[in-house]
Amino acid sequence: MKLINSISRMATLVKILRKEGKTIGFVPTMGYLHVGHMSLVKAAKKHTDVVVLSIFVNPLQFGPKEDFKKYPRDIKRDEALAGDAGVDIMFCPSVSEIYPEGYATYVNVENFTDKLCGISRPEHFKGVATVVAKLFNIVKPDVAYFGQKDVQQAIVIKKMARDLNMDIEIKAMPIIRESDGLAMSSRNIYLSEAERREALVLNRSLEKASALTVAGERDSGKIIKEMKELISQKPMVKIDYVSIVDTKDLKDISVISGEALVAIAAIVGSTRLIDNVIVKA
Repeated sequence: MKLINSISRMATLVKILRKEGKTIGFVPTMGYLHVGHMSLVKAAKKHTDVVVLSIFVNPLQFGPKEDFKKYPRDIKRDEALAGDAGVDIMFCPSVSEIYPEGYATYVNVENFTDKLCGISRPEHFKGVATVVAKLFNIVKPDVAYFGQKDVQQAIVIKKMARDLNMDIEIKAMPIIRESDGLAMSSRNIYLSEAERREALVLNRSLEKASALTVAGERDSGKIIKEMKELISQKPMVKIDYVSIVDTKDLKDISVISGEALVAIAAIVGSTRLIDNVIVKA
């Protein structure tokens, strides 16, 4: 596995791969890799010739009171995991490489980023779209892989790629969960044992929403009410939002008809976690 820190070196290697007719699968991450990331690598290896995994903790997607400075970082650990998973190139640019002095260009996907997580994190998706656009321009992948846990991010990136005529296929892969049902996240490391136990209510509330839908409930308000009542039993869990939205435009829906996204964000202790499930009427 090649470890690359320089944009220019990465760009040169991409040109060589393109001349050789290789297809490129891309897994963008912020590091502290886990099994969820490895599932994306596995998918990329199955469908493309060369797998590039990037690690970049993007300051633009963190708010002023969020966890940018303490976000878990361990490049040596990540390098070992990526190598074992069969990653061909690990791209780890510095902040100054991605955002040199005088940087002034940003990408904003309107109407998709002011909902769900965008309400409490108003600048988050501008940072996500900007860095992903830059990484796409550097790596030039044929296919890019994102996790369904960050479903709004995947939808925003799909919209950006479509609107900007990027010749890239965006694939959102299924959520990978811990054995106890907690959605895998690098931030899970922040949780104490007690917080982790209480955090399991997030997945249980989504399971309840799915069960209610299967049983014939179509009223979003009633489903959300039951989810919130379940979550409220856990004092360490503070709800940011529980929403049921259209899977295409993320608009709230009052009556489920066809496919809908049930999404949740909550603060567990001091850690913000997100999770979701897609239900069908």
